[in-house]
Amino acid sequence: MNKLVIIPVLALILLTIDYYVFQGIKTATQGFSDTTRYYLHATYWGITILTMIGLFVYHFVDPYWLGRNVRTAIMVGIFTNYVSKFVMIFFLLLDEIWRVIQWIYYKIVGTTTPPVPEAVPAPTVETSAITRSEFLAKAGVVMATVPVVGITWGIVSGAHDYRVRKKTIYLPNLPKSFDGIKIGQISDIHSGSFWNRTAVQGGVETLMKEKPDLIFFTGDLVNNTADEMRDYVEVFNKITAPLGVYSTLGNHDYGDYVSWPNAQAKVKNLQTLTDIHRAMGWDILINEHRLIQEGEDKIAVLGIENWGAKARFPKYGKMTEAYRGTEDIPVKLLLSHDPSHWRAEVIPQYPDIDLTFSGHTHGMQLGVEIGDFRWSPVKYVYEEWADLYRHENQYLYVNRGFGYLGFPGRIGIPPEITVIELKRS
Repeated sequence: MNKLVIIPVLALILLTIDYYVFQGIKTATQGFSDTTRYYLHATYWGITILTMIGLFVYHFVDPYWLGRNVRTAIMVGIFTNYVSKFVMIFFLLLDEIWRVIQWIYYKIVGTTTPPVPEAVPAPTVETSAITRSEFLAKAGVVMATVPVVGITWGIVSGAHDYRVRKKTIYLPNLPKSFDGIKIGQISDIHSGSFWNRTAVQGGVETLMKEKPDLIFFTGDLVNNTADEMRDYVEVFNKITAPLGVYSTLGNHDYGDYVSWPNAQAKVKNLQTLTDIHRAMGWDILINEHRLIQEGEDKIAVLGIENWGAKARFPKYGKMTEAYRGTEDIPVKLLLSHDPSHWRAEVIPQYPDIDLTFSGHTHGMQLGVEIGDFRWSPVKYVYEEWADLYRHENQYLYVNRGFGYLGFPGRIGIPPEITVIELKRS
């Protein structure tokens, strides 16, 4: 169906929601002065009108003319507005449900007023108690502010609150020359979503302060197109390491989620993106490997294109090509963007891959982490979605992501810089 029909219908549905919530606003503010109520009600409808304008602008104004940041702001504003209103609706429906229960009860017992116990005398002192409807409406207003505050905090504070997470992993076959090697990992930069270049520079500086010997980037440099990196090449080319910076591709790097004028334009975009990796000094691994040598000792770094076990994600990766020639190397480190690849192909077919580095999930940019307790809605989609996992002698580390996608912030799952030290066991 054409969006010329869909968007007006959606607008009518949203306006119906707005009108219903407004009834609760009127109930919640009935004790206020007329002037205060007027301004509060006018503000409510003013926000609603702006939201409707934003809805039509988002869908009918050329995205390239509007700009990514403006589109993101509109989307977040609409989302925040209606999430808070759905919270309000929950409390209003509680009142409606109670009314229905009362109505059914009165029909059954044949009375129109609730029974009053004889032992309880009628009150003789005037009270200022509020009605149930007013209480629930006021409670709904208060609770509706929670998502507004949370989303705002997630954008202002959470988007660039970079956290360094350190792990030590013991590998029995690690050559002596590599005992104690420090590996830095970042993933899911999504440069097209950034809105604070200075803060991003701070994240890069945080990584470099850790002085890793080796750095891995595990995919999704952009959201869709290579030109998103225009303002950030000079930021990320500061990432260097004595033993090299190695990178690979993620599902968003292929331009699969946008329309291209022709197939050649899509191919050219991907080539431009891989050229950007190299221009920044990153050694991009496209179904291939590199041998890192210290004296007589060697370890292998393998990198494959995106390979996801979930049906909607592409399987471009070719492990046979990346693996070929590493058979006799004692330690193999794999860069594979999607963590579902580990359980689906790496564990059953490549038991000598010691450690896999992934990203992709972002921890859904929403969750709770307290001590060893971790929870995010993404766990119901991905068995391995954040931090370190082990299967017998094989390990997987899932980075929570450096950037963000869609929602321009993070709530409870801050952006991550990983530092892993490898030790001989």
